Amino acid sequence: MNALVQYQVDPVVRSKLNFKLDEVPRFWFGGDPFKTRMFDALSLTFPDGERYFIECVRLFRDKITDPDLQKRVADFIRQEAQHGIAHDKMNEEMRKQGMPLDQFINFLQRLFKSELKNRSPQYNIAMTAAAEHLTALMADTFYSHKSTLSDAHPYVRALFAWHAIEEMEHRDVAFDVMQQVGEVPEYLRKFTLALTTVAMMGFTTYRANVMLAHDGFSRTQRLKLALTGMPWLFGKQGVFTRMRKPYMDWYKKDFHPSQHPIIAQYHVWVDTLAQSNDPIAAGEAFWQAAL
Repeated sequence: MNALVQYQVDPVVRSKLNFKLDEVPRFWFGGDPFKTRMFDALSLTFPDGERYFIECVRLFRDKITDPDLQKRVADFIRQEAQHGIAHDKMNEEMRKQGMPLDQFINFLQRLFKSELKNRSPQYNIAMTAAAEHLTALMADTFYSHKSTLSDAHPYVRALFAWHAIEEMEHRDVAFDVMQQVGEVPEYLRKFTLALTTVAMMGFTTYRANVMLAHDGFSRTQRLKLALTGMPWLFGKQGVFTRMRKPYMDWYKKDFHPSQHPIIAQYHVWVDTLAQSNDPIAAGEAFWQAAL
């Protein structure tokens, strides 16, 4: 890695943030069922996913001797715990809507428990580092252009903005654990990003489809929604298509997450929260400051 090309901010733990999720309408993404349920399906993964990441990092905690990395790991764990709490609240709102959350969550819990029990520590820390790379890129992609989330409800947009900020703050922590003490082979590091991407996209799409069925949409209606919504995500100018280049940087031998700049309006969010103590106001200012 070129040490001169480095963008790093330390994780900051923020707790007891209220996003008023009980006031959010059912189809909070501009009344669009497909976009709403895709984001809902992504959100419901976070609580157990974050707990899995914490356990993966803890597998190596006793091997870390660098005081700076020790502190960053401790803050990473605390940030991830707060993310789980916040998205648990969002999941509870989905449960109130009649969504089959328990079947999804039970599957995730079994999956992560099996990964920790049956896979090597190297595999698990590589999966965590890869997932953190992916979520940090998603955070940047969602908020770099104002138009991407222009139709989203401000409260949910604020929740994801806070999560995005902290993903960027700790995007390199699991990576540094993997590099410094993980003893992860290069082939495994590269493989896990491909696996994580396929799994995340596949599970998210499947769960969104199931939730749309519980919303009362027929198979034909769900197909039409997907045909309309998928280009927004994966089309030539799609949300995820835009992150192709930084995504592929992972496969460079000398890659490090801090080679990617922090999103331009990062300090807008931090400063607004410090001044207002209101995460919704901070999220709105952060979104408004995008291109």
